[in-house]
Amino acid sequence: MIQPALELRDIHLPEPISWWPPAPGWWILATGILLCIIITFIIRKTYQGRQLKRDIAAELESIKHRYADTQNKVELARSLSILLRRVSISCYPHHDIAGMTGERWLHWLDQAQGKRKAHDASFDSDTGRQLLSAPYLPDDAVIDVDAQALIELCESWLLASHDKAARKTGGSS
Repeated sequence: MIQPALELRDIHLPEPISWWPPAPGWWILATGILLCIIITFIIRKTYQGRQLKRDIAAELESIKHRYADTQNKVELARSLSILLRRVSISCYPHHDIAGMTGERWLHWLDQAQGKRKAHDASFDSDTGRQLLSAPYLPDDAVIDVDAQALIELCESWLLASHDKAARKTGGSS
């Protein structure tokens, strides 16, 4: 006797595995990569902020040592003026600093540092005004300026403005 054929159905494959949502391991990997990127960005910003401060301090020390060796007040004022301009352009890139001259430049330097105490010197004083003309004098010219007061005025501005700009941009100093 012949047996009737079994009515079997074809093998049905399961649905393909979907790529979404990813397995927990992929979520952990993605989170780890994102954290690495954020940490790298923060460390880089911190290092750059501190590097700028180190560069400013090193250049200022170099200017002080040159002045101690030469006692040339014109060269001192010229070097400090150049450093102030360079730091201003680096710390405040959204201002039109390169084109500022004269009273406007001195006023901006005072404004950038923020509120000062009454006894603090300003760039609008006789000491600060030397930065307007001294850089354009010949090296052998003689100017009457308190070199130590000029150095202190510029040093306080350089360090304070860098710190203020670093806080404003979110960098660390």
